[in-house]
Amino acid sequence: MTAPGDVEPEILDRLRPICCGLPEAYEEPAWVGTRWRIRKRTFAHVLTVDPDRQAVHARAAALDRPACLLVFRAPLDEIAGLLSVGPPFYKPDWSPTVMGMVLGAETDWDEVGELLTESYCVQAPKRLAARVDRPG
Repeated sequence: MTAPGDVEPEILDRLRPICCGLPEAYEEPAWVGTRWRIRKRTFAHVLTVDPDRQAVHARAAALDRPACLLVFRAPLDEIAGLLSVGPPFYKPDWSPTVMGMVLGAETDWDEVGELLTESYCVQAPKRLAARVDRPG
């Protein structure tokens, strides 16, 4: 990592095929970390959070040490289910549909793929979301 918020290349290598495989999705640098968008709407944001530098994210995820976070959108009816799982999921308070997940050695990348596909569908125009094979 070279700058605050940078994400390990191995994590980006796992996220890129998921996110960039969705219709018209693209990647760009975020204010910190990397984000994926459909049109001008962000459906995934990954960043490494240092509690001393990104206090808002660290508080939301209850971090006391640096960690890699994935922030995404979820339908309102699925948020309670994700939160009932507990860690690695957490709920930032800046939007009702925003969810977060701490990424680490135990991350289920199939689940991440499903969550990001759903996040894309929440943010994408209906015409594009209809082109996506949704999980389960």
